[in-house]
Amino acid sequence: MQEKIYTKRGNYTSGQKEPYRISRSKIDLFLNCPRCFYLDRKLGIPQPPSFPFTLNSAVDKLLKKEFDIHRAKQTAHPFIEKYGLDNVLPYQNDLMDEWRNALSGGICYLHKPTNFYVTGGVDDVWENTKTGELIIVDYKATSKDGEVNLDADWQIGYKRQMEVYQWLFKQNGFRVSDTGYFVYCNGITDKEAFDGKLEFKVKLIPYKGDPSWIEQTLLDIKACLESSALPQASFTCTYCNYRKAVKQHE
Repeated sequence: MQEKIYTKRGNYTSGQKEPYRISRSKIDLFLNCPRCFYLDRKLGIPQPPSFPFTLNSAVDKLLKKEFDIHRAKQTAHPFIEKYGLDNVLPYQNDLMDEWRNALSGGICYLHKPTNFYVTGGVDDVWENTKTGELIIVDYKATSKDGEVNLDADWQIGYKRQMEVYQWLFKQNGFRVSDTGYFVYCNGITDKEAFDGKLEFKVKLIPYKGDPSWIEQTLLDIKACLESSALPQASFTCTYCNYRKAVKQHE
């Protein structure tokens, strides 16, 4: 069972002794733009909030309900069987609801070299009942022409997300498969009419994770937060480029 630890939330203070809670999404923010990360976690100036993806959240919630039915019965979901995943069932554990709650719980681990309490809210966990390995699963929803895949540059965030979850479960002592799966739902738009319902094509995409980057990244984040200097902006950061353009015309 994962250890419950008192952590400091909010702004990071240089030299602080309390474990500092850092989420999977904030790790991704650091990798995307160290300056935006520093402004957020050290100075309390976050990026403007994005619009909520309410339809995506609805798909996520319904998928969890659907897989939970088979979790309770310990039966294979037809979707798992369709893709020929033998001996794979939704994983039963009393902590499942906690692992899914990214805001108040999540799967957590105290990284002692940095004193970071690393957290992440996983969508689902399956188990290979033959090998005893856990399989990390993430739900995605979109609507696009053609087949969904993981080929776009911006989807590196999806891959890192999977790898952080795999790493967290491994640090908690679980045997974890290197291969996780994305349950990718693609909204169908070529119907003749809406008729009050939105249908999806669902595709299972395997991804072999490599969490080897996480250790050094956490050390880099620690050095960033302990520094008194504002990091360089990322050339590809939309927010930094916006602030720069505004400053030039003010």
